[in-house]
Amino acid sequence: MPKIVEIPDTITVGELAAKLDIEVIQLITELVKNGVMATVNDSIDFETAEIILGELDLEDTTLVRGEEEETDDSPKRPERDSQAEADRPPVVAVMGHVDHGKTTLLDAIRDAKEVEGEAGGITQHISAYQVDHDGRSITFLDTPGHEAFTSLRQHGAYLTDLVVLVVAADDGVKPQTLEAIKYAEKAGVKIMVAINKTDKTGANVNRVMQELAENNLNPEAWGGDTVMVEVSALKKQGIDKLLEMILLVTDVEELKADSVGPAAGVVIEGHMETGRGAVVTVLVEHGQLKKGDIISAGQAFGKVRTLEDHTGEHIKSAGPSTPATITGLKLLPNFGVLFKVHASEKAAKAEADKNQLESASGQIASTGSELLAQIHKDRSSKELPVLVKADVRGSMTSVVDSLQALGRDSEVSVRIVGSGVGSIKESDIAQASAGHAIIYGFNVDMPANVKRSALQEEVPVRLYKIIYELIDNAKEELETLLEPDVVEEDIGRLIVKGVFKTTKSEIICGGEVTKGKVKPGVLVKILRDKEEIGQAVVSTVQKNQIEAEEVVKGEMCGLQLATEVKVNIKEEDRLEFFTRETVKRKLSR
Repeated sequence: MPKIVEIPDTITVGELAAKLDIEVIQLITELVKNGVMATVNDSIDFETAEIILGELDLEDTTLVRGEEEETDDSPKRPERDSQAEADRPPVVAVMGHVDHGKTTLLDAIRDAKEVEGEAGGITQHISAYQVDHDGRSITFLDTPGHEAFTSLRQHGAYLTDLVVLVVAADDGVKPQTLEAIKYAEKAGVKIMVAINKTDKTGANVNRVMQELAENNLNPEAWGGDTVMVEVSALKKQGIDKLLEMILLVTDVEELKADSVGPAAGVVIEGHMETGRGAVVTVLVEHGQLKKGDIISAGQAFGKVRTLEDHTGEHIKSAGPSTPATITGLKLLPNFGVLFKVHASEKAAKAEADKNQLESASGQIASTGSELLAQIHKDRSSKELPVLVKADVRGSMTSVVDSLQALGRDSEVSVRIVGSGVGSIKESDIAQASAGHAIIYGFNVDMPANVKRSALQEEVPVRLYKIIYELIDNAKEELETLLEPDVVEEDIGRLIVKGVFKTTKSEIICGGEVTKGKVKPGVLVKILRDKEEIGQAVVSTVQKNQIEAEEVVKGEMCGLQLATEVKVNIKEEDRLEFFTRETVKRKLSR
């Protein structure tokens, strides 16, 4: 009688082995054979379990899915006290397509020149600023617009009360514009539009409004509910009106938070800094964050040693909707994790340990679709081993995700052998050398002694400050692993009229060119009726007993052909002349 085994949507390897009544090592071995590096405490999904069951050949056992619990994998915002009465500043994310002027707009608002500090003028981190307008504060998040920073941009939407979507009047709606709309809608955040570059030649505000209306953002001026403000960030025109409309739109929401008590919020960004350790930017959502507070953030915990505002000035406390930079955590937390203040270091450590356990037990070793792809993967598939170092955690995640997306549907792929935050170290060189990997550094440096080690170990190290240049280089490396396409081109035909010599390595014959041309160095197929009986290379061509560079249709000629095996060529056989070359292939994406 078949054995029915009921398992949940995800299950640890140890639990599945127990339910299947087999040794854990047998299950782990089968997983490893199929490309899933899992331990006894790692989790796999139901589809993976079904596939592995088939590989184990347990024909008398059938898996059935237990009741599923509804889950929401989207980033979570800290819960706010519904009884809070204090007003708080709005948190505004500035989003849009690359080069549409998001950072320049913030510069106009802050009267700063941050854009000059970004490589290529492209925002590559989430930056948080707070400005005052008419005696009220507004917190801005400047989110990256390049496609490689999808995860950061999505993360930015979930921190936000209002999205200001920047669209260039001379360029219109673009792919990243649509992505920003999608993320804002998914996060349930209201959207307001800043139509930028209205001063440029070719600006067409009506066209932009029409394109936005086609994507469910109906202009208020046309009877819709989306506020659209015309601005020129470069000439600082329309800025006051934009700030006024931001306050007006967010006033409707009646934004409030508990401004007293222990703080809680979200980690925006983090990086390692010599002499300071983990430097973490957070956004306080409620309460007051103070120097000396003991906090946990994901798997990290520690005492707030320094507390700075967005300008780098030391402050005593940071209240709701305030971005702040802290030091003192023992580890670098992942961006997007929640932080909260604890009464003691023991309590903070317990929370961090609990988060670590939940992260480990909740890890999905592989999805069913990924495992199927692995099982059916062409064994000749080639991989490009890569080690990634980046300046901050969010950038590292984005670079790794972008690299792994390259070649996903091809016979080549990127394999990440390691990643980390901070400068390139001797240990990175050793790890890359052992894995025959390229090191990609993003916005990081490499000390002279490490550079010497890289040269000695022959480890290629590529440093970049612009994300798409890094991705383009990796793409070029992957393309060198692709087998080239072989392209053949027909150039002529000859009917054999006489055969003068035939040996194992040579044929001397003559005939009439009936199509195209023939010249020395080209390849030739020898056909009798419709069947190919051999191939050769044209060594020399003679016309009127004199060597010729080429002979064309309608002319007679003599040929000397080089062969690797003897071909018994006869009169009336047909010679098809062609060239063959290899063409470098491109990745499909």
